[in-house]
Amino acid sequence: MTNLAFNLFLGIGLIFGFLAGLMAYLITYNEWMHHYPTKKEPRKIAIRIAIFTFIVFLALALISGYFLSNF
Repeated sequence: MTNLAFNLFLGIGLIFGFLAGLMAYLITYNEWMHHYPTKKEPRKIAIRIAIFTFIVFLALALISGYFLSNF
């Protein structure tokens, strides 16, 4: 994979990974907030899910960039 293609798909992965992580955080926090009396536990759960979502979207962008640049 060339450096330009890697940078392109890295940028795409960072942007959409951030947006997906933010949306996952907001949705998860809103849903779990109804099940706990304090806001501490839902915030921890939502942050973990947001980080996981960000990593998955970044990995998918890099993997698809690798395959698309080699074919």
